[in-house]
Amino acid sequence: MITITQQAATKVLSLLKDKEHSTGIRVGVKGGGCSGFSYFLDFADAAESSDREITSNGVKLFIDSKSFIYLMGTEIDYIDGLNQSGFQFNNPGAKRTCGCGESFSI
Repeated sequence: MITITQQAATKVLSLLKDKEHSTGIRVGVKGGGCSGFSYFLDFADAAESSDREITSNGVKLFIDSKSFIYLMGTEIDYIDGLNQSGFQFNNPGAKRTCGCGESFSI
């Protein structure tokens, strides 16, 4: 299962208010980054044919089937501090992450 914390959900829902046609967010993994894979988030209108749709804390998450394998057990959080702010992926399947936290390896 992939989840989103209440703090992250609050941020996503506030951002979705400005997007007329978006109903949730697309969560995925793509090749690249300094550790091999990188996370991505984007606004989404609806699920695509190969997507899994999960609702967590009131937010619809659309995840393609390939990314789903790499994201199993991941919690998406939102950090808002003096030194860092943004979405953070807490992925128990990641063996190594880069310093910025945006890429990982399995």
